[in-house]
Amino acid sequence: MKKKKKKSKVEEPEEVLSEVQGEEDEEGLTPEERRILERKIKKERKKEEKQQMKEAGVSAQETEPVKPSGSEMAQDYLTCWSKNRKDWSFKKTRQTWLLKHMFDSEKVPDELFDVLLEYLDGLKGGARETTVKAAESVIRDCEDSEDSAAAVKAGRAREVIQLLSS
Repeated sequence: MKKKKKKSKVEEPEEVLSEVQGEEDEEGLTPEERRILERKIKKERKKEEKQQMKEAGVSAQETEPVKPSGSEMAQDYLTCWSKNRKDWSFKKTRQTWLLKHMFDSEKVPDELFDVLLEYLDGLKGGARETTVKAAESVIRDCEDSEDSAAAVKAGRAREVIQLLSS
């Protein structure tokens, strides 16, 4: 005697839709069946739109919202720290970005560098030591260069060392 295979209780969405469409009209659907049907219709519409755009020669590029740059976010972070400490909160990523780019006058403008120096004065522990070492490294790298940007970097590095070594 052969055993009959049991049908799996989990049905594919297409099977559910075909059963639902065959037996009932759209108004008699359960909420779950309606969601499945809506998803399928939406997917088909999107596929058709993509095909039409492809035929028309237009690429289907989705535009992402413009995010502020690291420099802008760091400037906002420092400005908030200096002017509105009550609403300011520490953000490791912003501090890391600032420590990495503090010698670059294009990324951290001069007027913001003074605020950054005040911020660095509160730096403690390993970050303080690492920052001093990074500043010393920048000075060594800029000694041989006669470039004006290198001179600005070296000047900033000296200010950082003077502040954090005391």
